[in-house]
Amino acid sequence: MELTSMTDLKVHVKVCCMASIDEVRLAERLGASAVGLVGDMPSGPGVIGAQAAAEIARKAPIGLDTFLLTSGERAADIVNELAVCPASVVQIVRHIDPEEYPALIEAMPQVRRVQVIHIEDESALTLAMRYTPFVHAFLLDSGRTLGTTPQFGGTGDTHDWGISARFVAQAELPVYLAGGLKSANVFEAISQVRPYGVDLCTGVRTNDQLDEGKLDSFMSEVRRASETLGN
Repeated sequence: MELTSMTDLKVHVKVCCMASIDEVRLAERLGASAVGLVGDMPSGPGVIGAQAAAEIARKAPIGLDTFLLTSGERAADIVNELAVCPASVVQIVRHIDPEEYPALIEAMPQVRRVQVIHIEDESALTLAMRYTPFVHAFLLDSGRTLGTTPQFGGTGDTHDWGISARFVAQAELPVYLAGGLKSANVFEAISQVRPYGVDLCTGVRTNDQLDEGKLDSFMSEVRRASETLGN
């Protein structure tokens, strides 16, 4: 099952940390194929919780994918969030036990599943095989899974794109690239990693608000990269 898009971009764009339906509509108007709604999270930007995410998801334009980001580790907890928020995709930000997936699939078969892989070192390359049977896509991010205050996204930092490029090359599924992306570096990121799509939050925000000018510039660079790689 493929993730869908209404955009003509060859590289898909997901704009995360949506705070309102107005931000969602702006992202869609400028060419995003998906938006991210941040449920309960131990840290990071854009946290609004499942209930607020649900209000936005219900009003989202038809054909625009809505990702609910969850830090849940157990299938039952993730199912409970999805029962509140009618997102089309669930983005699981922790490296959860793969044995949790069958129960999630049985309970919510209509919701597509994206597993986040945090690129902290080369050990991330071993995780593709672990999750491939259970998910529709991967998202490579710059989170920190260890330490007293883990962060599962929204760091604003890039990671080793060389590792991400190797992950994409070996993956059997679509892969989104995230982590510190902005208009100044997304062309290079796409050229090096060759992802199915890109995902960002802080790179298109000013004072925690979605910045139309920054997003427009970002989309222009994604389009330029798409055209260049397509030749």
